[in-house]
Amino acid sequence: MRVGVNGAVGQMGRAVCAAVTADADLTLVAAVDRHGAGEEINDVVVADQLQAFADAECDVVVDFTVAESARTTLPWLGAHGIHAVVGTTGFTDDDVALFETTFGVADGPNCLIAPNFAISAVLMMRFAEMAAPWFDTAEVIELHHMRKIDAPSGTAVKTIERMAAARDTDFVDDPTEIEIYPGARGGAGPRNIRAHSVRMEGMVAHQEVILGAEGQTLTIRQDSYDRSSFMPGVVLACKQIHARPGLVLSLDSYLD
Repeated sequence: MRVGVNGAVGQMGRAVCAAVTADADLTLVAAVDRHGAGEEINDVVVADQLQAFADAECDVVVDFTVAESARTTLPWLGAHGIHAVVGTTGFTDDDVALFETTFGVADGPNCLIAPNFAISAVLMMRFAEMAAPWFDTAEVIELHHMRKIDAPSGTAVKTIERMAAARDTDFVDDPTEIEIYPGARGGAGPRNIRAHSVRMEGMVAHQEVILGAEGQTLTIRQDSYDRSSFMPGVVLACKQIHARPGLVLSLDSYLD
């Protein structure tokens, strides 16, 4: 597979370039980043225009940028018949609807948008979904580095949505009557699942799901200590995306 990387000079982009270069079945052929044009990464010169992906005949492009940028990049890739593996978060329902029309055509390119590419995180979400019907209360605590600009994280949002969909009833209401510090109880998501976001030096990406019922609790925790934790999922997606039609919003099916 011939792979391009969008957002190549960022920390995630550099990690993707290195992972692709290290895999015998993938070849890094293009890198794009308007902030690093002319720089060389893993023997590929960074370009500042998306046309570099078409010129390099990319089979798939990995995008770790921001939603504003990806809203332009993804339709462009679809129009040029290039598969997209996307770790960017912050898309709206309207964005997803547009991407579905872009990547949903017969025999067209495919797109995977995943909130998290760490295999441990994918399994954490799946386990939380399985556990959700069996408990009375649930809270999600996500912890990220200081450069994370959205809260809750995409992983936390997806976890909560999946837990909520797995139940027929709400979790019990929050009993708090007096909140000394505004926001101390986090934010309420679907089915009364509360989300708490921590931003702290020394963190990369971490999440706990805590579920409780009378006489028992269950804690499911996932930790990514380094960006290398996301790379096996990215590499897996690059290799399999040609066989995953349309737009897919989770890495789950790639593990089946």
